Amino acid sequence: MSEIVVVDAGVGNLGNLKRAVERVGARARITDDPEAIAASRRLVLPGVGAFRPPRERLRGALEDALRHALTEGAWLLGICIGFQLLFEESSEFGATDGLGLLTGQVTSLPKGVELPHMGWNRLHDLADHPLLAGIPEGSYVYFVHTFAPEGVPADERLAAATHGRPFAAICGRGRVLGTQFHPEKSGERGLRLLRNYVELSAEAGDPAVALGSADRTPAREREPAPERAPPRDREPDPERQPEREREPDSVETLHGPAAGD
Repeated sequence: MSEIVVVDAGVGNLGNLKRAVERVGARARITDDPEAIAASRRLVLPGVGAFRPPRERLRGALEDALRHALTEGAWLLGICIGFQLLFEESSEFGATDGLGLLTGQVTSLPKGVELPHMGWNRLHDLADHPLLAGIPEGSYVYFVHTFAPEGVPADERLAAATHGRPFAAICGRGRVLGTQFHPEKSGERGLRLLRNYVELSAEAGDPAVALGSADRTPAREREPAPERAPPRDREPDPERQPEREREPDSVETLHGPAAGD
């Protein structure tokens, strides 16, 4: 099985994500080498912070390498800012174009709610898709963001969350997938999603799996019971979840609110 390549766009503690990918059974490496990215068939594009710095970092050779890999049959998973980069445009600090691999724009969450949206929140309206196998309706995952996609077509929206307004929390269009939340910070639900991506991307290298349509194969182990809401004061351990948008130094995942807590 080929390794997962974690694309270094200059933002985030990539080591923690690498360890999470390895924990679910895949080999992983971090690189900003365009040749290595172009040759990869299993990619992850993470990021934290603002939209524009990693977008500018990608321009040129890195973006060309990503697009070449996708043309050759690669799978791509964007995470947090890496997810936002997949869309057509962001309005953060003025309009900035995205990669245009997913449909929609990235706009601010409403000013009437606490920003950034930081903490556990519930996924709802989950689609039947293999990326979500074993992840039930109402699962809690961990978010750190102020901007989020809107205008996403129903056939690309795999799950939503709500903070001031509903927004697409997971999207997919063929071999291009992404999550607004951090799977590596989201306990067992996040690890399950990463494991599902590892399994899905094992099919990498087949350009016949189109980029233009989401694969909605029924989820394989969908759990029926929704999760109960977490206590209001339940926050990740500060030793494992540093303030704001820094990633934890350890892959010891946050267990978070689990079903039946």
